[in-house]
Amino acid sequence: MTANRRTAVKSWARHAPAALGVVLLIGAIYVVQREFRHLRLKDIGAALSAIPVHALVFAFSWTILSYFILTFYDRLGTIYAGHRVSYGRVAFASFCAYSLSHNLGFAAISGAAVRYRLYAHWGLTPLQIGKTVAFCSLTFALGGMVLGGAILFVEPRAIPFFGQHLPAIAMWGVGALLWAVVLGYVTLARVFGRVRLFGHDIELPGWRMAIVQVLLATVDVAVTATIFFALLPHAPGLTWLIFLGVYVSCYTAGLAANLPGGIGVFDTAMLFGLSPYMSAPHIIGAILVFRLYYYVIPLFLAGSLFAGNEILLRGGGLLRHFNRLPPVQAIGRWSEPDFAVTAATGAVGLCGVLLLCLGVLAPQADFTWIDPDFGDFARQAGQFVPSLIGAGLVMMALGLSHRVNLAWGLTIFLLVLGAAFTATQDNRLWVAGILVLTILLLAPFRACFYRHPHLMTGPLQPGSALTLALLGLCLFSLAITRPRTRLLENNAFWAVVISRDLPNTVRLTVAIAVLLGLTAIWLLLRPGRVHYLPWDGNARQLLLGMGGRLVQAADGVVLGESARAAIPFRRCGRVLLGLGDPVGDDTDRISAIWRLRDLAQQEGLDAAVWHAGPDLLKVYGDLGLTALPLGPDGLPLPESEGDTPVAEQYLVCKAERDLNLLLPVLPNLAQGLRTGVAAAV
Repeated sequence: MTANRRTAVKSWARHAPAALGVVLLIGAIYVVQREFRHLRLKDIGAALSAIPVHALVFAFSWTILSYFILTFYDRLGTIYAGHRVSYGRVAFASFCAYSLSHNLGFAAISGAAVRYRLYAHWGLTPLQIGKTVAFCSLTFALGGMVLGGAILFVEPRAIPFFGQHLPAIAMWGVGALLWAVVLGYVTLARVFGRVRLFGHDIELPGWRMAIVQVLLATVDVAVTATIFFALLPHAPGLTWLIFLGVYVSCYTAGLAANLPGGIGVFDTAMLFGLSPYMSAPHIIGAILVFRLYYYVIPLFLAGSLFAGNEILLRGGGLLRHFNRLPPVQAIGRWSEPDFAVTAATGAVGLCGVLLLCLGVLAPQADFTWIDPDFGDFARQAGQFVPSLIGAGLVMMALGLSHRVNLAWGLTIFLLVLGAAFTATQDNRLWVAGILVLTILLLAPFRACFYRHPHLMTGPLQPGSALTLALLGLCLFSLAITRPRTRLLENNAFWAVVISRDLPNTVRLTVAIAVLLGLTAIWLLLRPGRVHYLPWDGNARQLLLGMGGRLVQAADGVVLGESARAAIPFRRCGRVLLGLGDPVGDDTDRISAIWRLRDLAQQEGLDAAVWHAGPDLLKVYGDLGLTALPLGPDGLPLPESEGDTPVAEQYLVCKAERDLNLLLPVLPNLAQGLRTGVAAAV
């Protein structure tokens, strides 16, 4: 296989999870459209109202129990890693990690970033943190395999689709395989205690801990399923065990989709799996409450707790610098962690979905108590305006995830607009409260959104002007369709598109206008590309003029936002490796680090920095990078028991992914650095 072909294969493999998620989401939309085309929104509202209060209290109590059980994953993980951490600390880390990973998907990645952030602060070495993360990830999988095997033996027909089309003996075979994996794991832990996998020696926990690990995970999955089961009405033939089979299958499909919270895929799979037992409105009502309990409320709590923890760690730096400095300088003075930004971004996305579904969650209110004329206007706007605000917030969440400063401002504006609109409706004050809470969660992190949008990265280009004109045309088209849609019971733009009571021309106009409008917003909002200076004489002189040292081999130099700081870099396989800390103006050094990360993402690579000093380790930690101390030879020191030793220089990288790739490269880099210094002398 040629080098170009291998590169192409790796590129396709990198995007395979995202492609699978898109395929599953499209399939989910198709199934919903085909199977539930006669679903009425008011029936969903009635189903929500019919859920008994005792069922809501019971489900909420089991949610607390579920997150309580999850804390013991981390408790056992730190014991297995050889560095005991107090229960209060592991409970905090576990709640923050799982609240984020449940909502944003990619659980192994997002949960790992939070754990690396917290456990490193509490003295765990990178190896110990890696062991804890691996232990937690494996524990959940073991519980799913134990229950999945039991269901495949006892109630194989409970598995949606496959249970009706595959012979029982095939289902039993899969169940036996799942149990064999769990039994093999416990046996390996008892007999060998260590295995070699993919060229790495992996130390297994003791067999007693392995058994506790399996039992704990099994109870956790069962408790989480019970949260959902408690919200369903009694249905003939639907036992807890049958429901457990449906839940485990649907949750597995949601994980495979790699979408935030399995959104769309998990929900559609539950609709499909439970449809033989009850009507769709009751299933959807249970899904909405389950997501509120298990996803939304924990995300807001964890985001607030983690942000508060960071503020305490920073000694009030936020209060001193919030909105007093230009964005780039504020970043240099106070760098916020990825978790807080990600939590705020996830909350904005959830608010967008909430406003999109407002007509389902709460019926239209009567505005005449304010003013008859305003009441008539608000009734005509109906769900149309909130649904457009919701779509805009979903698009803003995408911009926030890329740290675009314009997205921060527009998000605050849309949240204020949505809160003002819903606050005038007496039975939707809780919606306004959620939007205001999101504003308070997002507002303090203005300095974290430092990237300029494509629209503002230079003079107005003809393409940008055309995109702005297209956006204006889309808004005009939506305005002229309003008189035709105001009489619908729910006139959210997506309800207009699927309504059979409107002419096809109106439906098509709304669909095209919204689609093109959102596309135009993204084209204007997307961050500008990061450009770098090629490694030539001018780049060398610039680097030396900023106080940097001469390096022998580099591929280019990345500048900060204000072009007053610079960091040279070299491409090493899938890693974009910065060669030392940024040099130059202190107020621009932090943005140079972020732009190095942005360039790496732009090229599909991982960012890392070699010979990083101790002063900027918190910034590198905010990028999710692990600091490994270097010896005088420029190579990582051997890892030992106890806290990470203090050093003058570090290698910061995604240790779990890139350390083995970088180790063979570092000796040559060290030799090149010594040669460059000698030549400069």
